[in-house]
Amino acid sequence: MQMSDIADASLAYQGVKRIEWADRTMPVLRQIRDRFAAERPLDGFKIAACMHVTTETANLIRTLQAGGASVALAASNPLSTQDDTAAALVLEYGAEVFARSGIDREGYYRHIHQALETGPDLVLDDGCDLVNTLHIERTDLLATVKGGCEETTTGVIRLHQMAREGALRFPMVAVNDTDTKHMFDNRYGTGQSTLDGIIRATNTLLAGKTIVIAGFGYCGRGLAERARGLGARVVITEIDPVKALDAALQGFTVLPMAQAAEHGDVFITVTGNREVIAAEHLAVMKDGAILANSGHFDVEIDVRALGDLAVEVHRGVRPQADEYVLADGRRLVLLAEGRLVNLAAAEGHPAAVMDMSFADQALTCAWLAKAHAGLAPALHDVPKEIDTEVARLKLASMSIGIDTLTPEQEDYLHSWRLGS
Repeated sequence: MQMSDIADASLAYQGVKRIEWADRTMPVLRQIRDRFAAERPLDGFKIAACMHVTTETANLIRTLQAGGASVALAASNPLSTQDDTAAALVLEYGAEVFARSGIDREGYYRHIHQALETGPDLVLDDGCDLVNTLHIERTDLLATVKGGCEETTTGVIRLHQMAREGALRFPMVAVNDTDTKHMFDNRYGTGQSTLDGIIRATNTLLAGKTIVIAGFGYCGRGLAERARGLGARVVITEIDPVKALDAALQGFTVLPMAQAAEHGDVFITVTGNREVIAAEHLAVMKDGAILANSGHFDVEIDVRALGDLAVEVHRGVRPQADEYVLADGRRLVLLAEGRLVNLAAAEGHPAAVMDMSFADQALTCAWLAKAHAGLAPALHDVPKEIDTEVARLKLASMSIGIDTLTPEQEDYLHSWRLGS
């Protein structure tokens, strides 16, 4: 058994307290943990995960362990790693963890390799870096991997590309694409936690500001709704005509980034693509403009171009805020080094939101443990009954009841012969 690589074992007690606090608002995952402890659907399975090392993730790991799995966890983002959570997972809950806050790129990939050294049967990924590493550098381990889950939009995009090229060697499931994940995690979670990170990092008043949001998918939509609710003027940039039209019909201003760049006070990228904010946009921004990214990888804002434009860089003007001074004296403030601002400058999504996402993950892992042999090496959807079960459990935890169809209504919906 490998030794874990964590920053400070003495933080374990603090981590346990924070994990237990998050668990209070994760009732669906608690119910699944109890079910797993009784049924043991993952007995004997080794799981390697590359995920954000947060208190919410810790409760997913505990649930998988309750189901019988052994888990090795590497961090999917060095700035989101909570060192106290990592310590608690190792010392209190018996997981293998390879994660240190702020580790460099070399250490990041070393940790992924260490997690893979456990020889996993199943993999969990946030962004597809672990799956990518398996397919490029650790092909010797592919034969034993039975399947895996991807939880991010960015990772699903990469997996679609792998599947189209015939490169994917085992079945992966797009947990990101469940309704209970992308409708609620992306919309309500990202919407709240991103603005939380920006406010913590800058202490800026959003009311009256012009906030430019790049991308109007579920994440961008949630951000736009919450920014408007705080009194901001919201501008949307998009490449998709349908999404742009949706934004316009919801009352948001829609502009190309080249035009929006001149007007924005705060810029937030949530596209999953690179250089959405590029040198030509940076060159015309206002003095004091704030730049934040809530897409998975730190490529959406061209940080290298920003560095090239700057004549001075003031690091840490506030926690997770660096000020770039341009030749004409304008100052642009980059948050969290262009990484996920909601996890680097705040605590990520509220636990109540991650409750649904991680319930999807846990139930999908249990399903994969049984169903993997009949699945092709492709990208698969989560079975609809899992999504429905998670929503049902969440409603029950909120003491919300809903209607059911009568037999006559069922017949009407399933017969083409019945009309008006």
